[in-house]
Amino acid sequence: MVVAAAAARRRRVWRWAMRAVASAVLWTAVVQLASIAGVWRPRVLADCWGGGGSGGAAAGLAALAGEDRTAARLSPLALVPRRVYRSNGYLIVTCNGGLNQMRAGICDMVTIARHLNLTLVVPELDKRSFWADPSDFGDIFDVHHFINSLRDELRIVKALPLKLQIKTRRRLYSMPPISWSNDTYYLKQVLPIARKHKVIHFNKTDARLANNGLPVHLQMLRCRVNFEALRFTPQIEALGRKLISTLQKSGQFVVLHLRYEMDMLAFSGCAHGCSGKETEELTRMRYAYPWWKEKEIDSEFKRLQGLCPLTPEEITLVLKALGFTKDTLIYIASGEIYGGERRLAALRAAYPKLVRKEKLLSPDELRPFQNHSTQMAALDYMVSIASDVFIPSYDGNMARVVEGHRRYTGFRKTILLDRVKLVELLDLFQGGKLSWDEFSAAVKVAHQNHMGQPTDRRAIPGRPKEEDYFYANPQECLGSKGGLRDVL
Repeated sequence: MVVAAAAARRRRVWRWAMRAVASAVLWTAVVQLASIAGVWRPRVLADCWGGGGSGGAAAGLAALAGEDRTAARLSPLALVPRRVYRSNGYLIVTCNGGLNQMRAGICDMVTIARHLNLTLVVPELDKRSFWADPSDFGDIFDVHHFINSLRDELRIVKALPLKLQIKTRRRLYSMPPISWSNDTYYLKQVLPIARKHKVIHFNKTDARLANNGLPVHLQMLRCRVNFEALRFTPQIEALGRKLISTLQKSGQFVVLHLRYEMDMLAFSGCAHGCSGKETEELTRMRYAYPWWKEKEIDSEFKRLQGLCPLTPEEITLVLKALGFTKDTLIYIASGEIYGGERRLAALRAAYPKLVRKEKLLSPDELRPFQNHSTQMAALDYMVSIASDVFIPSYDGNMARVVEGHRRYTGFRKTILLDRVKLVELLDLFQGGKLSWDEFSAAVKVAHQNHMGQPTDRRAIPGRPKEEDYFYANPQECLGSKGGLRDVL
């Protein structure tokens, strides 16, 4: 009896052990399969932004409307595998400028950190410029997504280790990298400094990396950061999606980036159409900022060179000449227009369906973003990417980065105004030397090849400021089918 009972117990223990082993093997297989699926699913989502054909463009625009991203958050993906490398030190960066200048700078800094095998600290944003926006990186961009989506390229941390924080409080090696520098400059000039000091600080990030002549993998990384890693916060995206949905319910819509704010006019010296009192006010503002070096400016000379934004009255004539009818829904993406509603009167008379985010959203919805110009600009950025047509009145950072993003999502129609030609035509028409039909026909002819079609990025050796901007036409990242990239 005792022997039989012992044998029965051994058989039960053996059966339990076998079941445990089988369960462990099965569970391990499930985990491995999930891991494999996780590695590939981000590539599938990435393809929604720019896969092999026009379907990729549709999916990319759907993502702006929120379907793909909402689903992604409801069903979190496994992390991409972490890249293992020996770090040569830490890179701290302080981005300067407005939202899109900082955005391009961040893309460059990630690319430089990856190239030098540095660990990047989450970027600091400009709080001391004209805009005086107190927003941190995490107030505009999704920090968690930014760090994890790039973990297969480089390590990004929220802060330095405590030991290095203490050290850098006493002494931090800070420098502005030379503008428009190539990859060799960073390897030969900057990397030895980073290795020596362990922590290096870039106090400027604008235009610190060349447009051309870089290895393709670095250009591709710039695109990956810009179009995939820099996702806005859920709060900004939710409100941006609401704006887009509201506009799309009315059918097709045009975004007019009307760069006619006080700071633009003051610092550029462009005062065409302004009263004498307004011109004096703009001049006083320019002199009040010592960091702005150009003080004495010939406004009319700059205008004839195409270096001024078109006025609201001028853009009204151009839109009509291009064939936009009175019932066109136009969304104005900009800050406060200098001169307010008085300067918008002609535009509003010609296009009654003229709207801004302040009209489409309630004060309560906008209140969390008030006094945060970069967060307000992020809403305009989302709407600009999703619009049927995008028209910038000036080729500043916002216009150029939006142009590049729209190329990336399928060469969506972007009317790039030839201001030199337009100023000439406007003066002839308003001076009575051209009829309306002649003016309209000339405007159409001048812009038939300025609609954001595929084109080679212009390179001018030795004159990087004059050549085409990488972020306006990231051609290395655009594939052969429908203007979309074929691979990451």
